[in-house]
Amino acid sequence: MKVRLIKFNNRKIRLDVLILLSLIALLMIVPNASPIVSAQDKDTSLRPTVGTAEKYDLSPPLRSIKPILTKKKEKGDDDRGAAGPVNNTRHDPDPVVQNTTGNGVFSRENLIPPTGVSFDGLNNLSGFNPPDPVGDIGPNHYVQMVNSRFQIFTRAGVSVFGPANINTIFAGFGGACQNQNAGDPVVLYDQLADRWLLSQFTATGPTYFNCVALSTSSDPTGTYYRYAFSTGSNFPDYPKYGVWSNAYFISTREFAGPFAGVGAYALNRSQMLAGNPTPLVVSFILPPGAQPFRTGDGLLPADLDGRRLPPPNSPHYFVGSMDSGGPYSAPEDALNLFKFQVDWVTPANSTFTFSNQLNTAAFDSIFTCTPSSRACIPQPETTAKIDILSYRQRPTFRLAYRNYGTHESLVTTQSVEATAGLAGMRWWEIRSPNSSPIIFQEGTYAPADAINRWMGSVAMDNDGNMALAYSVSDAVSVFPGIRYTGRLSADPLGTMPQGEETMVSGAGSQTGGGNRWGDYSSMNIDPRDDCTFWYTNEYYAATSSAGWRTRISSFKFPDCSAPNVVSANISGRAILTTGRGLPGVRLTLTGENLTEPRYAQTNAFGFYRFVDLPAGETYTLTIKSKKHTFVPSVQVITLLDNLDDVNFVISP
Repeated sequence: MKVRLIKFNNRKIRLDVLILLSLIALLMIVPNASPIVSAQDKDTSLRPTVGTAEKYDLSPPLRSIKPILTKKKEKGDDDRGAAGPVNNTRHDPDPVVQNTTGNGVFSRENLIPPTGVSFDGLNNLSGFNPPDPVGDIGPNHYVQMVNSRFQIFTRAGVSVFGPANINTIFAGFGGACQNQNAGDPVVLYDQLADRWLLSQFTATGPTYFNCVALSTSSDPTGTYYRYAFSTGSNFPDYPKYGVWSNAYFISTREFAGPFAGVGAYALNRSQMLAGNPTPLVVSFILPPGAQPFRTGDGLLPADLDGRRLPPPNSPHYFVGSMDSGGPYSAPEDALNLFKFQVDWVTPANSTFTFSNQLNTAAFDSIFTCTPSSRACIPQPETTAKIDILSYRQRPTFRLAYRNYGTHESLVTTQSVEATAGLAGMRWWEIRSPNSSPIIFQEGTYAPADAINRWMGSVAMDNDGNMALAYSVSDAVSVFPGIRYTGRLSADPLGTMPQGEETMVSGAGSQTGGGNRWGDYSSMNIDPRDDCTFWYTNEYYAATSSAGWRTRISSFKFPDCSAPNVVSANISGRAILTTGRGLPGVRLTLTGENLTEPRYAQTNAFGFYRFVDLPAGETYTLTIKSKKHTFVPSVQVITLLDNLDDVNFVISP
């Protein structure tokens, strides 16, 4: 290369050039410096689509609906897109591998605290793969979903409804949500409103839907507001949901034949909680464009844990991952942070923008899979292997968000090839996502014992302790099962040193099912104490083609302190289906530890409020009007913190 020398006679120019050269030299010697996102990196061309739910009704009590349970395979065609590579033996070294389990600080050497509750959930009733196990915990119930099925349990594991097809929830609703039972389910407990959200997609067009059922109370066997949200002619693969203070957010991978892009949706939470028949929806579609690595194979929306809300006017967060050795020619290994700022006053002003590229320690998402792209993880007593799914350029469910007051955190995971031929769990904690996002800590959990660990999920408790759970298997003696590890908030950064424990040991291998495993699992936090972790995933109790079972387990770190909430308030509105408030409506609140009923009356705008109620109690709230009928007219509420959206809607 020829270098042309330029003579600078101007002293100021010489000084400016020296400063510029010094800055360039500094950037060259500082590895993994905080990422700089230039203006051209932010896509300002995206415009929102504003719409409403296409269909709505109020269901009868679920407990009164006869469970539908078919044995035929009804799962929709999911996880579309190019398959991963075959027999790719190249490995990028991982500098943050943790190759020991750690001794922990608890009474049993090498073991984290044991499970508290542990019971079997749904099993494979129809011979389909993969199960996509997911669940969440509420004050009195655990609700679990797998592909095309769901079941409701008490916290002790006693079934109170199901197993049943997911479209049982939509019995009598009509249309695709009632007639299809396609799967890719998500269930979330909204601890801010004491409600349940259950969902699945439809998989047969020409019009596709995300089918969403939102409970009208804390009782998952009660009535639901049922909605069909259209994605038009796009099939909404891999939908993932997150609870936020101002919306329910959804991410999708959308196909209109070929891949159309990643979808980001905001559903008006307040309107849905009120049973509004036409809640607003703001959506964006991000086509792969010139930088397909930005969105990869999907983004995760943040899902709020705990009781502290995000700061006022905070955007919502979506996160994706990219590997420079992956299929989309990513320039670095990194997490990609997006911000969704929804404006319900003027929805057309809503924005969805790429915010930051957060460079990570090197990781390798391309596992050595052979003889096919999904034949990856070995199992005992069979040559059949199961899918790692790490080649999909995306983190695994959930993206758990917490506001600790002093800082905000997002945690998530991804399956990786930790060392050559061995799967491990890369995990990340992002802090200050709005103001100055950084990867505060990261690590790859992969003890050097020849056991593969993959398909995990991670969350944090009220004290900042972290739990990570995952599938395990090896080629010799560890059949596909479930284990977990964790860290205390004061542990050295980037480590999971609190030992490892088994949720359930496998006793057989999967020999069929197209090698499919997962596609996701779920770690959640108990709203009662904000300390207990609950996790669900699949395992094998006996060798079979596709006879998977699921396990639901809980555990907690003994020193975790529950939030000190002594008293709380209940407030909401009495409204028409249009959203207009009703004045002068009387409400009655009763509870076991209330010496006498409390009363309130709605103001000119339909608002009411009960204040200084003992927290941790269950209350019954009843509304009565001589002129109007409300459905439901009674709500049973477990009050853990302030509830601001306990609304009553006139029956249409």
